[in-house]
Amino acid sequence: MNLREITPLKKMRQAVMIGLISLIICSVFTMKLSAQLTDDVDPEISGVTRNEAPVKLDGNTLFFVHGISSFPAELRAATISKRIKMAAEDTSAGSDSVKIIAGEGKSMIYAGKEFIMNVYDIDAKIENIDRESLTAIFHTRIEAAIVLFRLDRSRPELIRKSLHAMGAAILLTIILFAAYWLLGRLDKKLQAKIKSGINSVEIKSFRLIKSGNLFKIVSVSFRTIKLLTIIVVIAVFVEYILGLFPWTNSVAVSALELFLKPLETIGKGIMNFIPSLAFLIVIFVITRYFLKLIKLLFTGIDQGAIDLKNFHPSWAMPTFKIMRLFVIAFAVVIAYPYIPGSQSSAFKGVTVFMGILFSLGSSSFIGNIIAGYSMTYRMAFKKGDLIQVDDQIGFVMEQKILVTRLLSHKNEEIVIPNSVLQNSKIINYSAREKDKRLIIHAKVGIGYETSWRQVDAMLKLAAERTEGLLKDPPPFVLKETLGDFAINYEINAFCGDVANIKMHYNNLHQNILDVFNENNVQIMTPAYVKDPKTPKVVPKDQWEIPLVNESAND
Repeated sequence: MNLREITPLKKMRQAVMIGLISLIICSVFTMKLSAQLTDDVDPEISGVTRNEAPVKLDGNTLFFVHGISSFPAELRAATISKRIKMAAEDTSAGSDSVKIIAGEGKSMIYAGKEFIMNVYDIDAKIENIDRESLTAIFHTRIEAAIVLFRLDRSRPELIRKSLHAMGAAILLTIILFAAYWLLGRLDKKLQAKIKSGINSVEIKSFRLIKSGNLFKIVSVSFRTIKLLTIIVVIAVFVEYILGLFPWTNSVAVSALELFLKPLETIGKGIMNFIPSLAFLIVIFVITRYFLKLIKLLFTGIDQGAIDLKNFHPSWAMPTFKIMRLFVIAFAVVIAYPYIPGSQSSAFKGVTVFMGILFSLGSSSFIGNIIAGYSMTYRMAFKKGDLIQVDDQIGFVMEQKILVTRLLSHKNEEIVIPNSVLQNSKIINYSAREKDKRLIIHAKVGIGYETSWRQVDAMLKLAAERTEGLLKDPPPFVLKETLGDFAINYEINAFCGDVANIKMHYNNLHQNILDVFNENNVQIMTPAYVKDPKTPKVVPKDQWEIPLVNESAND
């Protein structure tokens, strides 16, 4: 055996020895503390009992006794336990020396000359039995406890149990070595298989999931399971060894109760929760299928299979989401009293605290949700529409409960909170696209010396030259204002291609400039002070002047 094999054995031995020493110290301390708390008194028990406590010997419960506020059951039980132990330690009296002496209103139990306890009528009344029968039961159990107490401390029994303890320790060592070896072998085999599987997961996830991180998680999980297995095996054997000897049996019983009590409480809680669980399951099933039914209804409306008067199909799914929220909230309100721990102060405190946090931190959140639904029912726009919100123009990409996303002509994503949309003016360019009634327009200022008929003809010609603008209905010109130095004209043309509205405006402006240059008409916009010596127009021979760099290259 090499050094690596010896080191784990030493660690295991040290752990076992430390655990044994700690449990023995706790046992001694517990017994000393019990001896200090007892008092050799046994006053008459009368009146209404308040509690009950177990009478124990070597950690084993013999029976329960009751008490009152002036003489608690714990003190009475500790006193009786102390007397039974003293009687058992006195080997001069045989185990058959336990006897019952009848008294007035009570029965007294003695072990030899030592008084053990009184049994009162009220004790029998609480147990729904007559006093003589209850006293006989206590007598039998005390007598058996004394016999067992002396037997456990006899030399042959101690030798036998010591051999059992040594055998258990040897068996524990063998099991630990075998478990350590088997788990080590299993760990290596699992590592090889898991590593290959994790690598395939990394490849399938396009390396978003790192194999190193997954392998660490699996490795730590396996080591944790291995450690817990070893701890459980050691705990079982230590519990067995401590239970062999009378001096440590109480510690073993207490430790066992320490682990079993929570399990018992959990088990009782589960059994008591079964009726409530059945009720919750019924609520869950009814709610689930009711939601499926209304979803089927609103899906039919959304797809046009079901037609409701004055109810637009685009309202169907938002309405379903609102109804689903109310149905779930109603189901939670009904189910709340049946949720485990819902009546506890801690649960109520946590729910109140969460409610306060939600109310303080979600005002804008709730506002955006309400605004989102409000925009849906207002039908100001739909997905794919070209809209303008303040100075932002873009196509509606996505309309969610909290925000609306636009895609601008420059391929920019614009995110606008629904609360902003609700309080802003929205221009929808696509709303009248189907009937081809969207009008694009441009304004120019022309001097009074130019005939308005000529200006009308030039603007209409520019509109006719612009691709994407409709010829029918024909474009028209409005004279908006008669200014101090110029007349403001507005050309209006119908457009059937809203998606390229920016390009249509660009082409229209280009054609207006060309037509007015061709006819030597000066555009007075944006400002005019006096007539220049020469008209501010671009001669036709200068329309195609090459750039400086281009002429040099030629």
